[in-house]
Amino acid sequence: MKSSNLVPGLLFGLLVAISVGLFFVPAFIIRPFRPQSPAALTLAIGMRQQAPLWSLVAAGAALLLVFFLWGRVSTWKRILLVLGLCLASAAAVMARVDYFEWMFHPVAAPGFELAENIKLDPAQMVMAVRFGGDSRAYPIRAMAYHHVVNDTVGGVPVAVTY
Repeated sequence: MKSSNLVPGLLFGLLVAISVGLFFVPAFIIRPFRPQSPAALTLAIGMRQQAPLWSLVAAGAALLLVFFLWGRVSTWKRILLVLGLCLASAAAVMARVDYFEWMFHPVAAPGFELAENIKLDPAQMVMAVRFGGDSRAYPIRAMAYHHVVNDTVGGVPVAVTY
């Protein structure tokens, strides 16, 4: 790359990285079966809220740089520009999709066992719901993946969430 194209080329790479990072970092932090610190969750949620706007801005600016660089670079560098633009555009689209629904599926019809038939580790935590004489216990380990269980306890529809 000519030295006159170096700064725009580096800026293009930075814009692509920003766009992809705005999508990928929250998805990486908030994933099933991984511990998350409060600071990491705060970062992920903040990035997720800002991602639709800023990933689009970054992809748009990357597109402008592609127009600027297109006639100034070789064919194989044009391929890199197109690939980077595709990545930035895909990230801008994915920033608008609720991909957490893909990772965390609600349990629509949970199956239950009698308490005396269950073998839980003594340290295993559960969430419990009781209405009248009917009660349910939902293991936190299972809830960590699903986050939502739709159930009926004592004739009352409930949405149990974690």
